[in-house]
Amino acid sequence: MQLSIRTSTIKSSHAEIFREEDRLDGTRRVPTTMILKIAFRNIFRQKRRTILTALAMIVGFTLLSLTIGLSDGAYGNIIAMFTRNRIGHIQVHRDGYLDKPSLYKTIDNTSAVGETIQRIVGVEAWTPRVYGAGLGSVGEKSTGVQIIGVDVARETAATRFDQKVVEGRTLSETPSHEAVIGKGLAKIVSATVDSEIVIVSQGADGSIANDVYKIVGIAESGDDLTDRVACYLHIEDAQELLVLAERVHEIVVIVSNINRVNKITGAIETQLNDPTLDVAPWQVVAKSFYRAMRTDQQGDMIGRLVIMLIVAMGVLNTVLMSVLERTREYGVLKAVGTKPVQIFWLVVCEVVIIALGSICVGALLGALINYLFSIYGFPYPEEITYGGMKLKTLYAEVNVRCLVTPAIIVMLSATIFSLFPAIKAARIMPAKAMRTH
Repeated sequence: MQLSIRTSTIKSSHAEIFREEDRLDGTRRVPTTMILKIAFRNIFRQKRRTILTALAMIVGFTLLSLTIGLSDGAYGNIIAMFTRNRIGHIQVHRDGYLDKPSLYKTIDNTSAVGETIQRIVGVEAWTPRVYGAGLGSVGEKSTGVQIIGVDVARETAATRFDQKVVEGRTLSETPSHEAVIGKGLAKIVSATVDSEIVIVSQGADGSIANDVYKIVGIAESGDDLTDRVACYLHIEDAQELLVLAERVHEIVVIVSNINRVNKITGAIETQLNDPTLDVAPWQVVAKSFYRAMRTDQQGDMIGRLVIMLIVAMGVLNTVLMSVLERTREYGVLKAVGTKPVQIFWLVVCEVVIIALGSICVGALLGALINYLFSIYGFPYPEEITYGGMKLKTLYAEVNVRCLVTPAIIVMLSATIFSLFPAIKAARIMPAKAMRTH
């Protein structure tokens, strides 16, 4: 009885095709709308088969979307920590300073350069820095230190300098012979807040520079190497120690959208129009870090391709099984006169419709899961270190790529992999197919 009902339904479908053809003034061509109508009806006629096929696509879409979201979120978080908290998005130096840093390669007109940079659309903040090397002594313990002179107000606005201070307080906004030292340096010289550190260095005029500073805070930048040598001074204290007057070694620029770094770098070069200054994006400033990250991303791409292949194979499997279990049905369709090309497009349309529905549902799930992980994150079992930065939580990112890429993969794989089953269904022999169970 069940077979009789099914055959009746198939015949009804075929009769519907012919009724439509008869309305076409003898052209005998089935319109696309009719194929779509029958495809829709077949999809809802076998709900269990449709749900299983759609589930394979939805799970594949969501898994791929989550993989891309977590990967982009991890790299975006690392880049944000590395640039926002340390080197900035763009740096301006005297020409040649990046290749061979020197106490004497300075930017003379700091305020004018900074004000020009600030007027460029997309620039959020800028801050000058002074660098020098010296010997730091606390009590009887001495070690090499990196002197970093910072404009406290600008540095806090640009790189959140105050948030790096984990003990004591940050530097005063006016020069007060105060110092904030790295956590590792404090441990090496056994310094505490309120200790005094004597710094000996060389001035830009060739003199021996030395002075005493009160340690008011201990900082942790997230980079152990930096924290073992960093000694932050107010920029005017550092300029006085190194005899630099108002000159600086570096201007750090923070932009509002990191994806526009290259465009803003070009705009700064154009506006400054000074061949003695070198404007470089963070990818150039931190070449080693950038290359290591790119290599890591390429390795990650292999993992994504494997997941894409698994998703595509899953789609192929479900589509192929969906067609094979309907061999008898296609045999009946051909037996009552349905053309092979009509069966071919019928199978393809069914798969494409299911794929479109699955992509819509998968996009909602993928966006929702990535959004939740972007807020709450996924804690690592153990703290990991990347590029000198400590990472405790993995955050996802919701972007266009985590939705578009899975959509393309699912649609392409569904369409391409439906061709083989569609051809198989179109070439089926009615007598042989109707003997299958």
